[in-house]
Amino acid sequence: MVIQGVLYGLAAGALWGMVFLAPRALSAFSPLELASCRYLSYGVVSWLMLWPVWRTVRGKLQREDWLALLRLSLIGNIIYYVLLISAVQLVGIAPTSLIIGVLPVLTTLIGSREHGALRLSALALPLALIMAGVAAINLDVFLYAPDPAHGGAGWLVKLGGLACAVAALVSWTWYAVANARYLRRHPRFNSHEWSLLTGVCTGALALLLALPAGWLALSAPASPRRDWGLFAGITVAVALGASVLGTGFWNAASRRLPLTLSGQLIVFETLFALFYGFLYEWRWPRPFEGLAMLLLLGGVLWSSWLHLQPAEPLADEMPV
Repeated sequence: MVIQGVLYGLAAGALWGMVFLAPRALSAFSPLELASCRYLSYGVVSWLMLWPVWRTVRGKLQREDWLALLRLSLIGNIIYYVLLISAVQLVGIAPTSLIIGVLPVLTTLIGSREHGALRLSALALPLALIMAGVAAINLDVFLYAPDPAHGGAGWLVKLGGLACAVAALVSWTWYAVANARYLRRHPRFNSHEWSLLTGVCTGALALLLALPAGWLALSAPASPRRDWGLFAGITVAVALGASVLGTGFWNAASRRLPLTLSGQLIVFETLFALFYGFLYEWRWPRPFEGLAMLLLLGGVLWSSWLHLQPAEPLADEMPV
């Protein structure tokens, strides 16, 4: 069960890593344009996939489910993605993925209070590896020259980008915890159904972005950098891969793993984001970047191994 959950988390991270690359490849487009197109596509595809089983799913839905879906969709999808796009376009992939990379530690600290979770003392060393990996990425950012695409930005712009990344971290932390807890409390939905329902709600909310996004598209000056064919291809690919498949894999992982472990698996998103960024820039990782990837991966694998071990009985459960 744990190994299967980790593999689902790995697949979700590989797909979610694409969301860091898309804003960089489509830097001529605004966050509202990117978010509205991605989530409108996500909503349409989710509805088409949900339609054949809609009668069955509709019978399970209650008012609290719709309210939860709207909250999760708004905070964990739309707000998170707009903030992430803004951060990547203002300060670049590496600093943004660095800040989002703290998320596994936050979710683990929150999950450590749940029943059946491993003690924090048992997870101290794996968490230390993850934090060391984050520190290594941070060290690389300050030791080496900034990316040429973002090097000319002033301090206020960079601080704004970092603030967007921190706000994205907060929204994603809330989503990861709230979504996992809701799925465990309401097992009447399987992972695929919940993913599609999330997509439908997110698509409906994306309609609210369509008007300002359309206005920006019409008012933007013509530019060869605004390649609409590339825009459509990348946003639809992100909608299908990261939103439909990625969310489904993540829901499957959340059902099979305690929050102390599933939260740490989000680190795969950071690793794949860095990997895709290196491919896009066509270069090898710098020393501290490579070290950071090894430390982050080592921390997650160590934590996974600890969760596979039989739990030790508490002192008051020892035989007399």
